[in-house]
Amino acid sequence: MSHSMDLGRPDGRADEGADDRAGEEPLLRLRGVRKYFPVQSSSFFRGDAEFVHAVDGVDLDIRRGETLGLVGETGCGKSSLARCIARLYDVTEGTIELDGKDITHLSRAQMRPLRREVQMIFQDPYGSLNPRRRVGSIIGDPFTIHGIGSARERKKSVQDLMALVGLNPEHYNRFPADFSGGQRQRIGVARALALKPKLLVCDEPVSALDVSIQAQLINLLEDLQRDLGLTYVFITHDLSVVRHISDRISVMYLGKIVETAPVEELFEKSRHPYTRALLSALPLPDPDMADRREQIVLVGDMPTPVHPPSGCRFHTRCPKAQQNCAEHVPPLEPVLGDPPDHRTACFYPMTVEDSLAVVTATVADSQVTADDTATAGGA
Repeated sequence: MSHSMDLGRPDGRADEGADDRAGEEPLLRLRGVRKYFPVQSSSFFRGDAEFVHAVDGVDLDIRRGETLGLVGETGCGKSSLARCIARLYDVTEGTIELDGKDITHLSRAQMRPLRREVQMIFQDPYGSLNPRRRVGSIIGDPFTIHGIGSARERKKSVQDLMALVGLNPEHYNRFPADFSGGQRQRIGVARALALKPKLLVCDEPVSALDVSIQAQLINLLEDLQRDLGLTYVFITHDLSVVRHISDRISVMYLGKIVETAPVEELFEKSRHPYTRALLSALPLPDPDMADRREQIVLVGDMPTPVHPPSGCRFHTRCPKAQQNCAEHVPPLEPVLGDPPDHRTACFYPMTVEDSLAVVTATVADSQVTADDTATAGGA
């Protein structure tokens, strides 16, 4: 099975069927989702509980058959949100609807049949597989847990899955240590596909892999999405990767979505200063162009999620912040005449002219970098 594909998106996959999906009921709907984790209080008085505000009021719609990219700095809450979507974490507040059904407060027993619909691919291909168990047993776990098929039928299904993701079915009885990092991640993909889910939550699935292996796995995920009609939530910090694989991108900062838009709209007309700063940090292969490009260096570190800033979470590092940014929370809505699917949480959004110096170079050269990656992956 060949998975070579040009990462330059000449096939227009991101745009195909987008208008048809726009009017559909979303497969997954999040409203006001919050996830707080209790921490040890530094206060001498008991009862002064403190919490990490990992996810703090996220509204999100994920359409059938699309890939939603979720990006942001380390510690912004991406992985916590992913685990809330998969109901591995119970949410502190808000609602999660899957295919029109509210799954927010379902018990483990009630969630069990719905586990077939949402599966997760984890970041670490080494830590997510039990080293003491054979690969066939690992991939076959979903069939065993849900009581699907006889032992012979399960083995056949597992071998079919291994072939589907580019593994040799004859390696059914090998241990994870006998596989490379990329192969181990393919094992994780096969396990996630066993129950034919509608939604796959991919939590930085390629960040621990070499660049050429990343391209091969991304091509595999795209082929599977096309053949099986999958919907992805794809979490990463690599903007070149997320630009290639995503239909829409949501940018997250300190537990909140600060901007969401179709992928090309975001790269060409980013509105939030934080999004612009992320784009300006993309590496460029041409050192002369890198020297000419304006780069935004954010001042200071991300504030602690235990005591997040008032108002706009980004105002402590924002070059355009004013007094009302510290006093009021900006709504996530279209600004400066943007279409309804391009929403920004900012009182002073960037204009096209503001972003032009950064984005013109960034888009062109991230494209070159992505094409080079594809060439390496298809070799």
